[in-house]
Amino acid sequence: MKPRTRDRLRLPLTFALIIGCALDGSPVSAHELYNQGDSVLNADLEALFAALHSSESYDLVGNRNEGSSSWREGYVKYGLSGSQGLTGSGTLYGALNLVSSGTWGDGDAAGLTQGSERRTAVEDAYLGWRSADLVPWMGKDGVDISGGHQAINLGDGFLIQGDAVSFGDVDLGADFDRGGAYYLAGRKAFDQTAVLRLGGDQGWRGDLIWLKSDNPAQAETELAIGNLEHVAEFGTLGLTWIRGLDVNQRFAQILGLEQRDGMDTVSLRGRSGLGVDNLELAGEYVTQDKDSGRESAWYLEGSWTFADTAWAPTVSYRYSRFSEAFDPLFYGLSRGYGTWYQGEVAGNYAGPFNSNSRVHHVGLKAAPRENLTLGALYFDFDPLNRAQSNLGGRELDLYLEWMVNDHLLISPLLGFYQPDSGSDQGGLQLGGDGTNTYLQLVVGTFF
Repeated sequence: MKPRTRDRLRLPLTFALIIGCALDGSPVSAHELYNQGDSVLNADLEALFAALHSSESYDLVGNRNEGSSSWREGYVKYGLSGSQGLTGSGTLYGALNLVSSGTWGDGDAAGLTQGSERRTAVEDAYLGWRSADLVPWMGKDGVDISGGHQAINLGDGFLIQGDAVSFGDVDLGADFDRGGAYYLAGRKAFDQTAVLRLGGDQGWRGDLIWLKSDNPAQAETELAIGNLEHVAEFGTLGLTWIRGLDVNQRFAQILGLEQRDGMDTVSLRGRSGLGVDNLELAGEYVTQDKDSGRESAWYLEGSWTFADTAWAPTVSYRYSRFSEAFDPLFYGLSRGYGTWYQGEVAGNYAGPFNSNSRVHHVGLKAAPRENLTLGALYFDFDPLNRAQSNLGGRELDLYLEWMVNDHLLISPLLGFYQPDSGSDQGGLQLGGDGTNTYLQLVVGTFF
């Protein structure tokens, strides 16, 4: 790594904690090995491979030179899952899965992987109990208790959508290697969890969650979470409180995350069509109490589907704002491209990474066939404080999602990113502020 000051290093890394999007919206299926009475055993397989090329590289950690980066990534998740009925006393369920991942070629355009990463490790290893009809006034499976190594998601993924960031063999003064596959981010499970879920699919429901990450890129953060939601046909309203309990100080100092220990984050969110067919409105407001002061983030989004038009196109607009030192925690991809990795180039390599920014986003998608979606995404990034980080720019992404059959996904994407400034003017793009042409092809299989 070339010499640079700690402050110069910490700023972009703090913003980049959950970059590297994954196709979390892809269908995941299992092959049934055994199903008799109340006993079910499944074999799970999920595999994704990506070929990626960026005509520009980014000075995120100081190990990239001016010019293009070309690399490949892949992961395979495999194992067993199942459930066992307890004859009127609820249902036990659990899973044990491994993930094998790797990166080849130059490594990603931001330098967080080097192309030499290979790793196999446990991903899911959890056990849970659901109440079935044992507590009828709570609804079907109205009590759900689980613990172990599992992914945790909240709401729209604005704050927590698994533990997905996956750095590689990058020299940051400590070992951050999680096995690469930085863009695909196949590892999403938190290392330790304890979860109590109360309520059914409708009406009032809530969650009490304790989780601990073993991810160095998240400074091994430990959180306590309380979540309350009301779910109805008219829409969903949710309130979440998140308390930072602990961080690994060694990693936190490198990443600038010391303030997570004792940080309180409160979120109010909602989603509804207001009873109007083809309309969807959503929003979330977050306030964050840190040692250095109060931060905030929020978004408002609206979409309309032209259901009676050929291909049933959906048009959406979203405005989001993130204060100068807002900590985006474990945000992730929840509803497809653009949530919440805003822009394939900006959201993964160039910034602003959901902090110190105002973002205008316009989306268009259409379905020529039931298994084929075409989409276009436009983003305009405007920093709140350019003296802190000059990561403004504009991006246009064109993509296709083709579910060839129940087991094969193909998704090519073409992106164009125009930064306001190059790395010599406070941005991250090396070699100036020219337009970056970005290409990627993701192929996935699920059994």
